[in-house]
Amino acid sequence: MNSKKILGSILLSLAACIWGGMFVVVKIIVEEIHPIQLVFLRYLVAIVFLILFSIIKKEKWHWNTKDFRLIVWIGIIGNAVSIVAQETGTWLSSAQTGSVITSATPTFMVIFAWLILKEKLTRVKIISVVMATIGVMMIVGIHLTGKHVLEGVLSLVGAAFTWALMSVLVKKVKTYSSLQITIMSTCVAIICLLPFSLNNTTALLKINFFEPKIIFCLLYLGAISTALAFVMWNQGLTMVEASSSGLFFLLQPVIGTLLGWLLLNEDISIGFILGTLLILGSVWVSVKFAD
Repeated sequence: MNSKKILGSILLSLAACIWGGMFVVVKIIVEEIHPIQLVFLRYLVAIVFLILFSIIKKEKWHWNTKDFRLIVWIGIIGNAVSIVAQETGTWLSSAQTGSVITSATPTFMVIFAWLILKEKLTRVKIISVVMATIGVMMIVGIHLTGKHVLEGVLSLVGAAFTWALMSVLVKKVKTYSSLQITIMSTCVAIICLLPFSLNNTTALLKINFFEPKIIFCLLYLGAISTALAFVMWNQGLTMVEASSSGLFFLLQPVIGTLLGWLLLNEDISIGFILGTLLILGSVWVSVKFAD
């Protein structure tokens, strides 16, 4: 395994772990802030940190029409539609259900990588996805209870589908850095969500932005889960095959389930350890034997 793949694997793993904690944070705050407005606010926080980082890093900007069009689609599909669908689904279900349903992402990524990037659909990739999916099921199971659970599940499936498509499209951007991709796609998402967020200004004005819980949640979602994790994920995608990189997304249920158990009193299954080992094993198999 070369150093580039190792670094890419680390970046993808860290991003996935951060997003695992995001499910819990969203579950805590989404009762007070509507999902669409929550995504809009997290992007406003994120763009501040992203631009500051770009200035510190002294990024050199340029114009490439083809790549810019791709980034617009990345912002609409991944940053806007996928994240709103994910947080809406988590709102209507639970942090654990959010983790397990979005575990469909690697499967979609393998398919999109095959269709769009012409990556080979190898036996190793298929085995890895199957191992990881079984692992997720063992960790959290499927607890479809609740008044709006069906809407939540459908929303989460849509989130997994669109996130997978976005991640594959990132691989097609050739002339912009991962930080630049993140900044531009975040700006696209802000523009897309602006009219929907301002449609209910009363709800926005009722938010107590000085409340410690809201400050912490917005900082985590904006600075860490969006600004930091998105850059790490986009950078990692450039170092690891798209079809293999999707498996790192499945580290989310491990962290999401553990934190849901610790902080939200959500039940944890007895298959947690075995499921975690299967997920980690699937990632190792994919990275080690994919070439």
